[in-house]
Amino acid sequence: MSETITPATPANPELGRRVRTGAFESNVHDLGSGRPVLFVHGSGPGVSAWANWRLVMPVLAQHMRVIAPDMVGFGYTDRPSGIAYRMDTWVQQALDLIDALDLPQVDVVGNSFGGALSLALAIRAPQRVRRLVLMGSVGVPFTITPGLDAVWGYEPSFEAMRKLLDIFAFDRKLVSDELAQLRYEASIRPGFQESFAAMFPAPRQRWVDAMVSPEAAIRALPQQTLVVHGREDQVIPLANSLKLAELIPRSQLHVYGQCGHWTQIEHAARFAQLVGNFLAEAGADEPTPLPR
Repeated sequence: MSETITPATPANPELGRRVRTGAFESNVHDLGSGRPVLFVHGSGPGVSAWANWRLVMPVLAQHMRVIAPDMVGFGYTDRPSGIAYRMDTWVQQALDLIDALDLPQVDVVGNSFGGALSLALAIRAPQRVRRLVLMGSVGVPFTITPGLDAVWGYEPSFEAMRKLLDIFAFDRKLVSDELAQLRYEASIRPGFQESFAAMFPAPRQRWVDAMVSPEAAIRALPQQTLVVHGREDQVIPLANSLKLAELIPRSQLHVYGQCGHWTQIEHAARFAQLVGNFLAEAGADEPTPLPR
């Protein structure tokens, strides 16, 4: 599969390289070398891979190859006319990306919505995923929280973004007017809000339900899995991660106290160390990658 590469623009760190993924091009950050790890961002308004993973990408890229795409409908990936924003589309984009990069197998780190996508990817293509990290993950049934309903129901304004940041973070020192202004401006870039609004129209419980993977399939996952959650998360309930840790046979659970939905930001150094150590471990009985 062909690949087009565009150098990152220093003026906009959210721009990575352009990679052909099926019928469209994805914006992808590709840093470091070694074992490849796919990082899948969450579904907040104005989100991008860089905004989600900016604090941990350079740290982890010292020890592994960090691959962080903007999933279609988010960030600077193309927005093809008529595309269906649903799990099948996002899973196929992930598969097209690792095919384009000629990677028979990757580790996958998924945040929130990205956790649901990572679960679905591991279930549908188990040989392509060596290990899983699920952070504040969707993917099991739960009643939508007021926090998630507010995130998916975002209508662009500085005030609305400021309120969302208060929901995301436990530590209010991380939430400033400057950050809210930056994220608000990101949410109103051409095409950003239009695609975001098309993904999660009310009633929004149906989109939670659409991201659920079958319990039997989760129980059958062969991958070593690290489940991470912030104890004070107002967006995705801690019960989700407790359930995932119960269902996945080869799982371990880490809960950060005094932490909201932004584990990778609120506890960036600890998160990077935890994930780095988990992915660096030698493991027996890992899924066998597909031949290339």
